[in-house]
Amino acid sequence: MRSAILLTVLAMFTMSCSAPSSGPSSTVPKTPAPSAEATRLTQMAARFAPVDLVADVQALPENERKALGKIVAAARLMDALFLRQAWAGNESLLLSLLQDESPEGKARLHYFLINKGPWSRLDHFEAFVPGVGKRLDEGNFYPAGATKAEVEAWIKSLPPAQHEAATSYFTTIRRGPDGKFLSVPYSQEYQGELGQAAALLREAAALTTQPTLRAFLEKRAAAFISNDYYASDVAWMELEASIEPTIGPYETYEDEWFGYKAAFEAFIGIRDDAETDKLKHLSAELQELEDHLPIEPSLRNTSLGAMAPIRVLNTVFSGGDGNRAVQTAAFNLPNDERVIKEKGSKRVMLKNNQQAKFQMVLVPISKVALSQKDQAQVSFDAFFTHILMHELMHGLGPHNITVGGKASTVRLEFKDTYSATEEAKADISGLWALQYLIDKGTLPKALEPQIYTTFLASCFRSIRFGINEAHGRGIAIQLNYFLDHGGVTVAADGTFAIDASRIKQNVADLTRDLMTMQAKGDYAAARALIDTQGVIRPQVKAVLDRLNDVPVDIEPRFVSVAGL
Repeated sequence: MRSAILLTVLAMFTMSCSAPSSGPSSTVPKTPAPSAEATRLTQMAARFAPVDLVADVQALPENERKALGKIVAAARLMDALFLRQAWAGNESLLLSLLQDESPEGKARLHYFLINKGPWSRLDHFEAFVPGVGKRLDEGNFYPAGATKAEVEAWIKSLPPAQHEAATSYFTTIRRGPDGKFLSVPYSQEYQGELGQAAALLREAAALTTQPTLRAFLEKRAAAFISNDYYASDVAWMELEASIEPTIGPYETYEDEWFGYKAAFEAFIGIRDDAETDKLKHLSAELQELEDHLPIEPSLRNTSLGAMAPIRVLNTVFSGGDGNRAVQTAAFNLPNDERVIKEKGSKRVMLKNNQQAKFQMVLVPISKVALSQKDQAQVSFDAFFTHILMHELMHGLGPHNITVGGKASTVRLEFKDTYSATEEAKADISGLWALQYLIDKGTLPKALEPQIYTTFLASCFRSIRFGINEAHGRGIAIQLNYFLDHGGVTVAADGTFAIDASRIKQNVADLTRDLMTMQAKGDYAAARALIDTQGVIRPQVKAVLDRLNDVPVDIEPRFVSVAGL
């Protein structure tokens, strides 16, 4: 019953909570003036600009629209699951917030739903609900009251099979009846919601006539019950359909202890065939890019996974970890190193998300951060293409490594430093790859000044997410590196600019440094890099302080699925 109430609230919020009011009415009594706290919360929420995300759902055949409705219903369950994963108290707190009908209460509820919790993700997780205390870095993945040192010591003491279960993406760590730690599969921990989601996906599979979509839905439904996601990840890689669902536990950002545990998310989109076809040729370039990475040849992968599909979608719904505070513009999945090694990974571009971010956020930022001359070099094509290359480069470079004579992965060795350094690596190597393809003639020469200047403007966009967030911290590392090595300069009026004579070498050098660090599994170096370079310097802060009237990101409204 509790989950049903939560889902109803979340569904109403994502479609209509942020819609403009219909105006005053003479028959409605005046509401009291908002308190100072209500005003503050409203201003905090206003940093997310409401945007209707539209996709052409009506072009689908009736049976596919019905299947889409079932898929979206399953995706909504990811919201309830993510709330529980982020903090054990989220569900009860949300039900409590629903009881407060005051302007302050409504503002607090709105901001809670944006953040999927009572801590502001843009403000170093500052609490905005009284009495909740400090946010827990471990989320709700580990035993209440346990320390990081205790859990880490226990994990290190385990034999190989149990160690693998404890560090798995798809288990929580709990205390057994005897008080000792144990690993609990997600299929057991979240049995109720996952059972419902599996049933909905099977119903959707029965409705669709698209074979690869049916295969993915059936296998992902089975994975929710078995806790084995390999077969459904492979089916997702092979998906060729007008509806593109991504649903399940994927990213590990919420686990700030070790980066082991995956949070539930959903991205449901309608494929843009014309844009997808334009980008297919870039998949064929990946092995050549890997072969020319600016690292020692012995660190390169001689044979990448066979598949690297690219999909351009228009989002119709996102949920869970896919819809909290700052919105995702693109993603690269799966994260399972076995699938990446054997099959490669898929890059998904959320075009309507990106268009909204570019118009509502990036263009206004460029008018503050860049000189008037450089503002003309900011383009959507450069923004879109770098995001794509960022996702492509997640799949290149070191992943499976050897440390101390033992097989391991970058994720396991880097632990809490993995997310920020991996995002920095994808960003910087994405710039390197674009330059390589421009020099080769695959991409037009006219794109060259645009990619660097657009990326510079986008640095200020991402760093506003907060340096506690992986993308924001990764950007801080890169921007500070450019400032230290001359690739970016600051004028007397405080505007930033690219130094074309230095930026290319800066990009190649930082790509080399980050990938070499990953290949060595050098946690200490990664920790030192984040601590020294993952900071906001005064020159950067001066620009950020002038962006108060520019939204930080978008607040999506999923109007296309309102009638499903």
